[in-house]
Amino acid sequence: MAALGSPLRTLRGLLRELRLASGPPGRLYRDTAAYRHLLAAFRAHRVTSEKLCRAQQELHFQAATYLCLLRSVRHLAALHHEYHGRGERSPEEVAGLVGFRLPQQPGGKG
Repeated sequence: MAALGSPLRTLRGLLRELRLASGPPGRLYRDTAAYRHLLAAFRAHRVTSEKLCRAQQELHFQAATYLCLLRSVRHLAALHHEYHGRGERSPEEVAGLVGFRLPQQPGGKG
């Protein structure tokens, strides 16, 4: 498995996905309960000089997994929006989607 990176980078990624999922740009994502919960969880599990917290690595792993899930769902929605629901397509359009061209018939018929 790949390295997790820094917890701050993971937190920033989570906040970015939260901002993208919050809807219209006028709505503040910082007023949501999810934003407050993320910050509180990361603050509660940081390492201090008084303790060595194994739960921080567990939180970081769960946060990185959740970040991967949020990114994947966003990418799936973008792909679904791009390729789904257009109805029946012509053979020429389908061939163009995958990068092919249909052969021309001899005698100028197509």
